[in-house]
Amino acid sequence: MLARAAIATIRKVVAAVEGFGAALILLWEALVWLVRPPFRPMLFFQAMEFVGVGSLFIVVLTGLFTGMVFAVQTVQTFRLFNAETLVGSTVSLALMRELAPVLTSLMVPARVGSAIATEIGTMKVTEQVDALCTMAVNPVQYLVTPRVIAGLVMLPILTAFCDLVGIGGAYYVAVNLMGVDGGMFLDKIGQFAEPWDVTSGLIKAGVFGLILTLVGCHKGLNASGGARGVGIATTQSVVLSSILILVADYFLTLMLYRG
Repeated sequence: MLARAAIATIRKVVAAVEGFGAALILLWEALVWLVRPPFRPMLFFQAMEFVGVGSLFIVVLTGLFTGMVFAVQTVQTFRLFNAETLVGSTVSLALMRELAPVLTSLMVPARVGSAIATEIGTMKVTEQVDALCTMAVNPVQYLVTPRVIAGLVMLPILTAFCDLVGIGGAYYVAVNLMGVDGGMFLDKIGQFAEPWDVTSGLIKAGVFGLILTLVGCHKGLNASGGARGVGIATTQSVVLSSILILVADYFLTLMLYRG
């Protein structure tokens, strides 16, 4: 029994390593095809519209209520120490550095990552990907590159919206509902927040966007077994991208933190 368990574990580790390597190869091919003709700019605009504009409402809603809830909790806690003036800086730093990029990137896979995996997976099991090859159209250039670039470009933009809306919601709750001085709220943001806090969060968001779109494309291209295989690929895409985003967030925080 122990031998079988060990063999099963080894096989899972090997499969994970192989999958990671295949995803890196896919990323390299997508970047290479980015600068090779034929160029299809409409595919990029369509992918950006789907990833960015289509996800704007859910990202704004997430940022708004995150900022509002965080303001309530922060004001209640800081009042124990008579430090309500620090609410603005605390909320803004938390949103810009951590909450906005992570929450935005965790909400988007549920919509974008699953849709990418489902669409490409359906094309794979119905042999439409093979049909592209027959017509001398490279599947990576046609399907993967526009979506990966769209994730890389649009996630930072969505994160910026999440920052603005979250801080606005926190200001409304803290100042209008909980009696915090509005001038001090804004003054502490300017005093403690730096441009690098915004930049580091946007860098994180770009990496997370790359991860979630790449995982969705990779799982879709490797789907098999008909409709059931497409469903499995979609589920794996959402779960794996969410886990990888959280893992990458830790290492990116260590790399980008300026003490």
